[in-house]
Amino acid sequence: MGGARVLKKAYVEITNICNLHCAFCPGTRRAPRSMTPDEFALVLDKLRPRVSYVYLHIMGEPLLHPRLEELLSLAAQRSMKVCITTNGTLLGRQAKTLLRSGALYKISVSLHSIEENGGDPATAKQYLDAVWQFSAQAAQQGIIVALRLWNEGAADAGNGVILDFLREKTGQTDWREPRHNSFRLAENLYLEREQAFVWPDLAADAVPTQFCRALREQLGVLVDGTVVPCCLDHEGDLALGNLFTQELNDILNGPRATAMFDGFSRRVPSEELCRRCGYATRFNI
Repeated sequence: MGGARVLKKAYVEITNICNLHCAFCPGTRRAPRSMTPDEFALVLDKLRPRVSYVYLHIMGEPLLHPRLEELLSLAAQRSMKVCITTNGTLLGRQAKTLLRSGALYKISVSLHSIEENGGDPATAKQYLDAVWQFSAQAAQQGIIVALRLWNEGAADAGNGVILDFLREKTGQTDWREPRHNSFRLAENLYLEREQAFVWPDLAADAVPTQFCRALREQLGVLVDGTVVPCCLDHEGDLALGNLFTQELNDILNGPRATAMFDGFSRRVPSEELCRRCGYATRFNI
């Protein structure tokens, strides 16, 4: 690829441990692990010349990290904006840490995690109330909040309960004027609705993937420092190097990363896994 290409964002997996087992998530067979603050600081320092937005997301629930406040402080010290994707179950416990961090730019809540309540209405309401309380407070502070329903056409039986809840809270009876399937509920507060997608899997059928933003706008760093092209490579099948021991420029200019970048430029993915990624079909034009 050459040069010091600026990326839009980096996904950093601060932990691969989760407190749920949702149907839409493939999970991981990798050993349970959490990044230490020193490891996270090293990753940030190596990303910073190219990346301004750090997404705490690949596998795992980031709000489970035992030293989350310290990690957020490390990002704030480097003026890096943090975006978090969470299942929302720990927002009440971590609310103070998140709201006073100074680094949190956006938080996305996967509301389809409600499926884990086993259909109990009381548990669902308790979950939604806690998510809403945090979301309203965060939005008032200027933090962007995205409430996600990325399960349409799949395990979406609980969506009606969620949408009724949001209608009651917002007074909106319909979701109008969508922008890229995002609906404004209030200032800084959005509902995102998307069709469910198929995670990349070597055992899956090939799909008409022609282009991807991996290594062009984004990359991922797994909890052990392994650099991957995107947040969907949840097992590190496309390992490009390790940021704990290598420089980012060397990794991005390595033979595998270069072949991937060039392949997508030519609309001919170089990796078999990329040719079996249901999400990347969204980039086809």
